[in-house]
Amino acid sequence: MQLGFFTMPIHPLDKDWRQSLREDQEAFILADELGFSEAYVGEHVTDLAENITSSVVFLASLADRVKRMRLGTGTVNLPNTHPAAVASQISMLDHLLDGRLNFGISPGGLLSDAEIFGNLDNDRNAMFLEGIDMVLALWKEDPPYNLKGKFWEISTEKTLMLDIGQGAIGKPLQDPHPPIIVTAVAPFSKGVTAAAARGWDPISANFLMPKWVATHKDSYAEGCRAGGRPVDFGNWRVAKSVFVADDMETARAYARGPNSPYVFYYKQLLTKLVKNGRANLFKEDQSMPDDEVTLDYVLDRLVTYGTPDKVAEELVAFRETVGPFGTLLYAGHDWVDPVLAKRSMRLMAEKVVPAVNDAVKDSVGEAAE
Repeated sequence: MQLGFFTMPIHPLDKDWRQSLREDQEAFILADELGFSEAYVGEHVTDLAENITSSVVFLASLADRVKRMRLGTGTVNLPNTHPAAVASQISMLDHLLDGRLNFGISPGGLLSDAEIFGNLDNDRNAMFLEGIDMVLALWKEDPPYNLKGKFWEISTEKTLMLDIGQGAIGKPLQDPHPPIIVTAVAPFSKGVTAAAARGWDPISANFLMPKWVATHKDSYAEGCRAGGRPVDFGNWRVAKSVFVADDMETARAYARGPNSPYVFYYKQLLTKLVKNGRANLFKEDQSMPDDEVTLDYVLDRLVTYGTPDKVAEELVAFRETVGPFGTLLYAGHDWVDPVLAKRSMRLMAEKVVPAVNDAVKDSVGEAAE
């Protein structure tokens, strides 16, 4: 099992935006120094708590500071951006990162973003599919372009002067394009199946109950078989909220105390998702009334915390529940205490993951079918 990083940062509203951005950057740099294999960052435009507004811009700021890790958009919310803008920006970012880019995509889940971009009442899944198909066409086809869809039309037929470079979009460095990654937030995700059939790979969200994360294993395998691909669960990523400390008292206080960034994160997320009709993501029994999905119920099931030995033991059990995924994505949270936050990442890399890998080494053969 490899160790990666994923952050959809949720910061206190009164925190200086400059400080939040610096700490988010520092988390990526530290992950790289600690040997994390890859790191992803989310984006939202209309949320003052989730204040990274462009994953592309954020990752570009790390181009010369992150030396080894692959970096991923987590995700570009395709209905909110013109496909030509996405294609050109991702191509440039792939070159800035010297081919270390993973291209994470989704329809976007924040309804206020959808409203501000004018697609709240649209079929955003259809926009998502049209958008990625147009991006891939722009990377594959030679200009002049003539792409016509329900939501966008793209052409440079009237203005093409290819001898001087005008009217063409640059190609990514990776051939034919960066690996495409999709986030999965629903039980029995049909999106995972469809993505795998197209050669893409999933990230299971850190706010989905383990019972439902486990359903992504079969969805992914079904999609791989439909697409004629080998079923390799080493390409499946699972995000998890984890906090590791040298002693249980510190771990419990930081993960579940009144000033805990983990409590703050899930309080924000629970409020948004329940209000938007997505309380089912937090339910182990889909017949549960929404008012029984309390914050403590969610935290008990989604936040793993403790000493390295305790966390390793719980992650082994988690892996046995959900299946043999290839990369655990450590979920980034606000740095209420930077010293403890950094220590947790270090203990995760140096103590927890080696212990997990020692415990599961006899089941390596399960990683593929």
